[in-house]
Amino acid sequence: MLRFIFRRLLQTIPVLLIIATMTFFLMKLAPGGPFDTEKATTPEIKKQLEAHYGLDKSVWAQYGDYMIKLVQGDLGPSFKYAGWEVTELIAGAFPVSLELGCYALAVALTIGMIMGFVAALRPNSATDYVPMSLATLGICLPTFVMGPLLILLFGITLGWFNSSGWFFMSDRVLPALTLGGYYAAYTSRIARTGMMEILSQDFIRTARAKGASEWRVIFKHAFKGAIQPVVTLTAPVTASMVTGSFIVEKIFDIPGMGRFFVTAAFNRDLTLVVGLVLFYATR
Repeated sequence: MLRFIFRRLLQTIPVLLIIATMTFFLMKLAPGGPFDTEKATTPEIKKQLEAHYGLDKSVWAQYGDYMIKLVQGDLGPSFKYAGWEVTELIAGAFPVSLELGCYALAVALTIGMIMGFVAALRPNSATDYVPMSLATLGICLPTFVMGPLLILLFGITLGWFNSSGWFFMSDRVLPALTLGGYYAAYTSRIARTGMMEILSQDFIRTARAKGASEWRVIFKHAFKGAIQPVVTLTAPVTASMVTGSFIVEKIFDIPGMGRFFVTAAFNRDLTLVVGLVLFYATR
């Protein structure tokens, strides 16, 4: 096992270097620069800023300087957030994304498992069609559609929650529902399939033949086996929720890594973009 882990770590290093190289040059191919949108910046000040960050050098010289710092563990300073290192920005934003991911995971597992198990108990009935129809709808509605709909209904029309921000516990509800609802749809279908497969096993028929109540059959005998496919799905879903909430964080103005990534891409903040891409790649 240690040898396997060591090999995987050795394979990770060149992969990350390749990812960093591709991201670096893709950002360089994008038009504009990090200081082009500053209205108060004069040409003289712009030249001084570019000289300070080494942007006045050739692309290959900038690439060489950046890679030397990168292999030393230095992601460099942010071009747009003056006085901030990229590592500091990531360290401050990651706990927010992690918190959002945990809430969304709880929503996905709770709603998804309840819907899936309820649908599996009475297949081809109304209790099966309704949850699975909702699950299909949840899969079809992406987060950039679900988020504004929830804001319109619960934030603007009903006024139950704030439409944006990350200040109070109530501010976590709509983002968690938006991000977790999408994965709850997948979880419900997997939970339904797992429960139906377990309920068709011989040991379930034996338990029923011995006179065990339906609740005992479900929670004592069938639940442990039916939950295994859901547990298998939890690991990749957790990684996707924690590091893949770009749109949700932007919609609800959450100060997480997703919002930083989108803002950095628009601002041509090369060091922050490369740092975030490398962080996402290591997940």
